[in-house]
Amino acid sequence: MHLVSCHPVSTSLCAQLAAHAEAELVLNGHEVDRLDLYEAGFSPVLTAEERAGYYGTPAPGSDIVPLQMRLMSTEHLVLVFPTWWFSVPAALKGWLDRVWSPGIAFSQGTPIVPLLTNLRSVTVITTLGSPWWFDRVIMRSPVRHMLKLGVIDACAPRASFTMLSLHSAETASASQVKKFMGKIGHALGRVVRKG
Repeated sequence: MHLVSCHPVSTSLCAQLAAHAEAELVLNGHEVDRLDLYEAGFSPVLTAEERAGYYGTPAPGSDIVPLQMRLMSTEHLVLVFPTWWFSVPAALKGWLDRVWSPGIAFSQGTPIVPLLTNLRSVTVITTLGSPWWFDRVIMRSPVRHMLKLGVIDACAPRASFTMLSLHSAETASASQVKKFMGKIGHALGRVVRKG
């Protein structure tokens, strides 16, 4: 199980949710490979060299190759991050740009050819400051669409996709957070049972 978390503040609600998700997975017998992008000092910037070789024979830096190996070997991926401006944080976008590259996540073509055939499930856990109706009705769930349709369906179409969003997170009560943590436990328990 590969858990990728992304929040600059180690005491944030997202950090608490990531720790809770990890604890639930361990409790259910999973070995967790956790990557905190901020703690790891991950640079989201796609370098000129990386981009120049993107569709040829990519030659990622020594900081990227181990992250690509971790991604390729995982069967279950959990992403925990805040939704900012109806998008993912820059560090997570950079992880997608730099780690999910040609030859690793897909082969270039029309359409692209998915390569993450080992990936069986993706669980997304995110917090938003906005209420549910603004995210879903007005904005039409942009993060869900980008991740599911633009990334997972393209690179790992056989993977199941679950997204859990805690809306109005900045004003959520302790009981609302606890209820959301229960949803996390339930969703991750289903992944564990499916194996």
